[in-house]
Parts: sequence; structure tokens; C-alpha cells
Amino acid sequence: MDYRQAVEWLQGQSRGQRPRGPERARELLRALGLARPVTRFVHVVGTNGKGSVAAYLEAAFNYAGSGGAFTSPHLVSLRERVRCNGENVPEAMVASYTERVRSLEYASRPAFFDLMLGLALECFQSEGVEWAALEAGVGGASDATMAVDNVAAVVLTNVAADHLRTFGSLEELARDKAMAAQPGRPLITAASGGALELITQIARWREAPLYLYDPDDPLFGLPRQPSLAGSFQRVNAALAAAALRLLGFSEGAVMTGVSQARLPGRLQRLSVRGVDVYLDGAHNPHAAAALAAELPAYHLLFGAHERKEVAATLAPLRQKALSLTFTWPLAASLAGFEATYFADPAEALRAVLVQAARRKEPILVTGSFYLLGRLMSSGLL
Repeated sequence: MDYRQAVEWLQGQSRGQRPRGPERARELLRALGLARPVTRFVHVVGTNGKGSVAAYLEAAFNYAGSGGAFTSPHLVSLRERVRCNGENVPEAMVASYTERVRSLEYASRPAFFDLMLGLALECFQSEGVEWAALEAGVGGASDATMAVDNVAAVVLTNVAADHLRTFGSLEELARDKAMAAQPGRPLITAASGGALELITQIARWREAPLYLYDPDDPLFGLPRQPSLAGSFQRVNAALAAAALRLLGFSEGAVMTGVSQARLPGRLQRLSVRGVDVYLDGAHNPHAAAALAAELPAYHLLFGAHERKEVAATLAPLRQKALSLTFTWPLAASLAGFEATYFADPAEALRAVLVQAARRKEPILVTGSFYLLGRLMSSGLL
């Protein structure tokens, strides 16, 4: 089996209508001999900012010795989801791992995310990774990442409206995320309001020491400006810094993590045909509002999955929009007649570039990481 065949097979392993949960992943890790990893983990859960927190942690772990990260989704290559010692998982390892997991027998067939988690732990073990950031996919207690042992700390970034079709209410979403708390392990959060009240109750019940973000507390102090763009990154970086300090990492590691993290698709600015193009994966109302606050007026190219809160996500973004263009993954039937629609994201971006180039006005592309990935693969960016 070669790499291309492995990717095709992995991506074909759908969860379907089966319930979420860590059970399938636990069975897979046992079958792979990875149920008791040597690597220590910081589990990152929350609605927004998980990938950024993981990037800050990974940079610090690499500075301190040997680091890794398991994140999602990927933009261009599936290999982006698993990083070991600063490098994406090798194609050869993806192929050999896939061939092996196909031959195993399971009581419950693992899905794509479960399989990627197994690949991450195999890479961490093979490459001698000492510390890794472990980003949850959806939720907390119901996520496959709960199958991983040896979690030293949990970062719960925040709780906002997202995946409500799955969880039913914001309260249930907050409860599921908070249940990622581990007895005796630090739980660090920037959540607020009713979600924080619930998190506080669950942390007490789970006997997890709770650390609430406070910009005036030295625990959350930032020795440098965060390397990722956006004022909201100060909170993400501070959460990572607090976790690192609580786990005994040096201030050199904290400084490196904050100042050297790299993560595409987060308020990323590119110059395309002389026009500033901003790429961001904001896909819920909370993230969209934070993103819109960072930029002056722009031409907006927007595409989101229909299962998302499309209207609420779009609302804060369109307030500064000089023009509005819809594209995939938003369906034409949801776009309506209020804006131009292109089924092909590359064609959409070309059209918006012509419009923006007249006055050298910026473009914002957002709504979905999958949209960003499609454009990055197109050769336009």
C-alpha cells in the first residue's frame, strides 16, 4: 500500500450514524499496543482557539526537547494532523500504519478520527516524543481523544455556540467539554458566564485544580507578543503559557512557545496579485465576531457548511464587507440572491481579486477551514 492509497482508505472510514465517544479509539489503541503511552499530553478542548493553543504548546515542547501535536482539521495534507519533532508525519509511516490497522480485528470498526489519533500515538512513540499537544475534535468527554492516557493538564479555551446540532444546547456542550477535566490535573480556562459556573462545579466534582484566565496574574503573563496574528491570540497564548508553567517548563520554553508558534489559516495575510488576502477558518459566531473586529473594510469571500450557524456567523462579518461573495462549501440554495455565488472557490477568488484590485482593497476569506484548504491547493495562493 502506498501513501495515496492509505489516504484514500483512511478518509473512507466514516463514523456514519454511530454515536460519538472514545470507546472505538480505546479499542484501537489497545490493539496497537498504545494504550499506555510514554508521551505526556496537554489535552486542549474548547470551542475556539484550540489549534492556536496547540501550536504554542508544540513550539515550547520542541524547544524543551522532543515535542508533538495532534490537531484537526488539515488544510492541504492529511499529514498536517500529526506532527513529531517539528515535522509532519512521514508518508511512509502513514502507509505502513494504515496497512497494519486494516489487518486488525475490532468489535467496533474505528472511524477516520479514531484512526488518525492512533497514527499520532504511533508517531509519538516511534519518534520518542516526550510531550505533545492533543487537540480534541468535537466536545470533550464524548471525543475520541479521551481514550488517551497520561494527560498532565487540560486547557479548556472557551465555550461558545458551535456543534449545537450534536449537543442540543450550550449547557450540554459546556458540560461535555468540562468533563474532559482529569482528577488531580490542572484545568486552565478562559471560559466565562454560565459556562464557567458549570465548569467550576465539574472541576470541583472531578477534583481538578481550576485556573481561570486573568491577564494580571503572572501565571498567564506573556514574555513576548504572540507570533500568531490577532488580539484574541493573547488569551490563547496566555492559556498555553499557564499550562507550561504549571507543568514546570522553563521561561525560555514559554517565551519560545509564545513567540515562535506557526499555524496557517489563522488571520494569515498573503499578497495575491498585489492585493492583501486574509485567510481565517472562523466557522461560528464567536470566532467570526472576533475576526471582524481585527480588520478594516474588506471584500468578503465566505463559504461554510450548512450544518453550521451560517446566518449568525455571517452577521458580524458582513458589517464591514465592501462586497459579499459566496462559495463552496455553502450550497447555492442557501446563498440566496443577495450575493454572487461560485461553486468553485478558485473561480470565486479570481472574481473577487478583480473587484478588490481596482482600489487595492483587502479580501477576507473565511467560514471554513476546508474552504481555505481548497484554495491553498488551487495554486492561487
